[in-house]
Amino acid sequence: MSEPISVLLARADGTPVSTAFIPGPLGAGDPFGAQRKTAYTGPGDITAGVVEARGQFNVDEYPYAEMIVVHSGRVILQSHDSTLDLGPGGSAVIGRGSPLRVEVQGDAVWAFCADIQSIGERSPGLTLLDPLAALSSSNPPDAEILLSPTPQCRSHSMFVEEPTNLIIGVWDSTPYTRRSRPHKLHELMHLIEGSVTLQAEDGSELVVNAGDTVFVPKGVPCAWKSTVYVRKLYVVK
Repeated sequence: MSEPISVLLARADGTPVSTAFIPGPLGAGDPFGAQRKTAYTGPGDITAGVVEARGQFNVDEYPYAEMIVVHSGRVILQSHDSTLDLGPGGSAVIGRGSPLRVEVQGDAVWAFCADIQSIGERSPGLTLLDPLAALSSSNPPDAEILLSPTPQCRSHSMFVEEPTNLIIGVWDSTPYTRRSRPHKLHELMHLIEGSVTLQAEDGSELVVNAGDTVFVPKGVPCAWKSTVYVRKLYVVK
């Protein structure tokens, strides 16, 4: 399935989104099965959507490298000697090949972005994504696409899977506006702070606020406008 525009996965306040989801597992070995709803699967075996689940789930070797961000309920992840207790806004990466036990308290909803290709290399373990992590200066948008003064941008990569070019971390920026251009990478964004307006090629706009999660496919024409400081979790590939 493909989407010509940015794909809204979940709102912070739980308001239903108009995105079309397809229910069902990502493939053999997916412990979440029918609890998973996929909004996008694209080139490079990158996929994004939501999981709506309750109860317990176990798998001896997790088949994907996957980032999750909890929107409601409580999700407890256990792998080896590591335990992460994630409430709303909590986020983590499940490494490919992890022995995993998941306890879901209440009716939980979390957004996900996963690399589902089959590779030999494994990176088992859990990585907590700290929204307040210290950041270092990073490159701003290219000058030729900016419609505002150059912003100050910072980032910190917390998880990297080199064979698949999957990078997950935190990024922030002062306000800026840029014109539309094809998105350079597949990217999931979960806004920690601030608000941004993403404009599609047809002029339609999607406002993404703090606590919302959106996925922008590679190649999709997209303009950006932020009038306030923005901090986000990201998955890029």
